[in-house]
Amino acid sequence: MQSRAADVDAYLAEVPTERWPVLVALRDRCRAALPGYEEGMAHGMPSYARRGIVAVAWASQKRYVSLYVMEAEVVDGHREELAASGASVGKGCIRFAGPEKIDLALVDRLLRATATSATALC
Repeated sequence: MQSRAADVDAYLAEVPTERWPVLVALRDRCRAALPGYEEGMAHGMPSYARRGIVAVAWASQKRYVSLYVMEAEVVDGHREELAASGASVGKGCIRFAGPEKIDLALVDRLLRATATSATALC
């Protein structure tokens, strides 16, 4: 869902209540794993940017929850694991068929890899 919310709290207030727990978990994980990244809204979804460049975003879509990881090497390094989890993976968009399908431990690994990437946004 693309939102006009001014901040992440307002975004969360708009999403269906059954998705709220997993979206809050995504938010908490992004905040913990991405120190030095600024939380905000970009392209109508919660995002985490470093020096003004978005590295990670997530959104509640009609049929899935999406996680955007802008570091291609991070996604590529976890592509097999993502596929095994049942996620649909594009270039940088990871789509989970529903909140219950999200492997939060895998999300943690993706976020840590983003934060420590040699090609991290500098």
